[in-house]
Amino acid sequence: MKPVTLKQIAETLNISITTVSKALKDYPDVSKKTKRLVKETAEILNYKPNAFAVNLRTKESKTIGLIIPEVVHHFFSSVIKGIIAQAEKKGYLVIILQSNESYELEKKQIDLLLSKRVDGILISLANASVKFDHINTILEHEVPLVMFDKIAKLVQCSKVIIDDRKAGYKATKHLIDIGCKKIAHFRGPLLPQNSIDRFLGYKKALEDHGITYDPSIVFICNDVSFEEGQNYAEDIIANHKDVDGIFINTDLVAVGALNTFNKNNIKVPEDIAIVGFSNWFMSSVISPSLTTINQPGYKMGRKAFKLLFSEIKKRKAQEPINFKTVELPTDLIIRESTSVKVTSKT
Repeated sequence: MKPVTLKQIAETLNISITTVSKALKDYPDVSKKTKRLVKETAEILNYKPNAFAVNLRTKESKTIGLIIPEVVHHFFSSVIKGIIAQAEKKGYLVIILQSNESYELEKKQIDLLLSKRVDGILISLANASVKFDHINTILEHEVPLVMFDKIAKLVQCSKVIIDDRKAGYKATKHLIDIGCKKIAHFRGPLLPQNSIDRFLGYKKALEDHGITYDPSIVFICNDVSFEEGQNYAEDIIANHKDVDGIFINTDLVAVGALNTFNKNNIKVPEDIAIVGFSNWFMSSVISPSLTTINQPGYKMGRKAFKLLFSEIKKRKAQEPINFKTVELPTDLIIRESTSVKVTSKT
C-alpha cells in the first residue's frame, strides 16, 4: 500500500494542499474546525509525514549516532539505557554501533554516521584508538560530539567521565585499610585513558601508604575477559603466594579470578581480598559477593545525551558552544570479598 499523501487528504476534504499542510502544523491562520477535520482525516487515512522531507526543511535528521566498544557489557548496556531514555523524550532515534575495540572499524562507523547526516555523535573510544584524526573529522564537519568513559584528552569537545584515578586510589586504599600488605593489580590494556588512570590511582595509594610498588604483580588484561581473570589468578596462586589483595580493573575479570580461587580452595577474603570495578550485576550474586567501585553508567548515558542535545540546539540557533567536562561521582560498594580483616601473611 502506497503512503497517504497531503493531496489525498486535501481531495477527501475538498480543500487545498496548502491548507492541509498548515492545519497539520497548527498555523494560526487556519480555523480550529478545519484543523480538527484535517487531523481526524489524517488519522483515519493513517497519514505519516515524509520524514525525509521534514529533515530537509528543518535541517535535522532527529537521529544521533552512538559508538561503543561492546553492547553486551553491563556498564555499556546501562549507558545505552540512559541515552535512549533521554533521546526518546526529545524525539530522537539512536543509531547504536559497536566498534569491537577496533580503531579501523571505529573510523568506518564515524564515516557512516556522517554520511547519514546524524545531528550529533556520542562515543566511547575503542581500546585500539591511538590516533584521533577520525574523531576530529566529526568536529570539522561541525557535528556536535560528546565523548564519555573512554575519552581522548587531546580532542576538544564535551566529555562525561568519572575520576578513574581517584576511584583506583579508593579501591586500593580500601584493601590497605583492611590489612592487605601485598596488593596486585589486574589492569586494563595499556592505551585507554581510564585504564591508565586506574593504574596510576593504584600506584599512588601504595606510595602514600608506604607499600613498595612491584611491577611483577601488575597483570595486563588486553581482552578484559573472564578467562584472563582465571589465568592471572592461577599465576598468583603458583608464583605470588604472598599476595593478599587484588584490585581488578573490571568486574568481569574479577569474577574469573574469584572462580579460580574458589576452585583452588583459596579463601576470599581471608587469604586474598578482592576489589572489582563497575558494579556489574554478577558482582552481587557471585559467592563471595564482590566489593566493587560503582560506575554510574545510566547517569553517564543520560548526562551525555543532555550535553549533546544542548549543543545540537545551540548549533542550530548559531549560538556559541562552550565545551564542558562533567565528572560523575563513584562509590565503593563493600561486599563479602573484603568484608573481614585480612591476617597478614608471614
